[in-house]
Amino acid sequence: MKKIVLGLMAALAVTGGVFAAEDAKNCEGFVSLFNGKDLTGWIGSTEGYAVENGILYSHPKKGGNLYVDKEFADFILRFEFKVPENANNGLGIRCEKGKNAAYSGMELQVLDDRGSKYTKLQPYQYHGSIYGVVPSKKQKDGSTYQKPTGEWNFQEVRAIGDHIMVILNGEVIVNAYLDDISETVDKKKHPGLHNKKGYIGWLGHGARVEWRNIRIKEVAADYKIVNATDNVNPPKGFIALFDGKGLTNWKGVTRENKFDNPLVRQKATPEEAEKIQRNADGLMRQHWIVRDHGILYFDGKKGGYSLATAKDYADFEMYVDWRLMSVRGDSGLYLRGSPQVQIWDAHNQWNIGSGGLYNNKKNPSKALKIADELVGDWNTFYIKMVGERVTVKLNGELVVDNTVLENYWDRKQPIFPKEQIELQCHGDPLEFRNIYIREL
Repeated sequence: MKKIVLGLMAALAVTGGVFAAEDAKNCEGFVSLFNGKDLTGWIGSTEGYAVENGILYSHPKKGGNLYVDKEFADFILRFEFKVPENANNGLGIRCEKGKNAAYSGMELQVLDDRGSKYTKLQPYQYHGSIYGVVPSKKQKDGSTYQKPTGEWNFQEVRAIGDHIMVILNGEVIVNAYLDDISETVDKKKHPGLHNKKGYIGWLGHGARVEWRNIRIKEVAADYKIVNATDNVNPPKGFIALFDGKGLTNWKGVTRENKFDNPLVRQKATPEEAEKIQRNADGLMRQHWIVRDHGILYFDGKKGGYSLATAKDYADFEMYVDWRLMSVRGDSGLYLRGSPQVQIWDAHNQWNIGSGGLYNNKKNPSKALKIADELVGDWNTFYIKMVGERVTVKLNGELVVDNTVLENYWDRKQPIFPKEQIELQCHGDPLEFRNIYIREL
């Protein structure tokens, strides 16, 4: 089986037209396909789509096929979308203009899976499916991974050689190798299934669907996955807390018997601590996994909770890459067992950037500026903690300047002199990589 898969860094340059304006802040190499103002760079049914308040939307009862004015071969596409009740659209990839995208290329379904009109869908008709060819994955209870109608979803589509992957709100719902498909599910011919390149576009079916933050990165067809941590050397003097392979150096965190509180843990007997930690580690292995060769992923599902270093730390410097996988996602880093260096979707929350010391009351709690990338794009924290003071840089920008981190668990005493570092979760899927630390 042909195993051509994507990498995590570097890309071929995109040139011409609307694609020339690469976002210099985003080192991943993504470029915007939508300028937020008009349909520059788009062709086809331009009368069936419009722009409003930075949102691209399809006209009800119009729609049609709206294509990017450029052909793409191998790429990673990221976007946010919102569907109302019973809405139906599609994402065409590697398509030919003027033909039915579902057969002249591929159509990835864009659909209100819960709609009253769609109670008798075929498996290959649910959102994210390669229409007629590969059904998208659903949850164990039969529900989909799409947010309720009226809420924004984040989707990533990777088309590298014959490998097609669709990630919806952090969950891989399609992971297919086209060369392995000998017969389509709908028993129909799909002559464009193995197109090497073609157009990308929205396939409107007469309902309003909205999109924003549409961006793409072209990659080489022979681009190989590399281990995200092995591929990047730690800064001099730092060690890797995450080896890109497993959960060595980490342990689970649990609220059982209030064991997320350091004051409670410190008073527990060794026998009690060992029992509760064993339960916490069991939950950890259910919800924290390594995927994509070096990515630490939290599934955001009920029952999952935070991850902690197996070792306690006093003064330190650390680097950590992170990315949110859902709109309005929320997380953070506990330092010395206390909340927290904030991680959230700064662009859709309260117009406050990530990195702030969220639980401070007397000392500053907000980030000095918004330095966050968009949902789905990688961010890098540099964190320095000496004594009770914390400095944070986000993507190279100073967002916390030598500020006291208060003791959330007992505000009458200073922060603990030594405790664990935690990757905090609020029930939203997210990923981490390149976690490095140096003790001071």
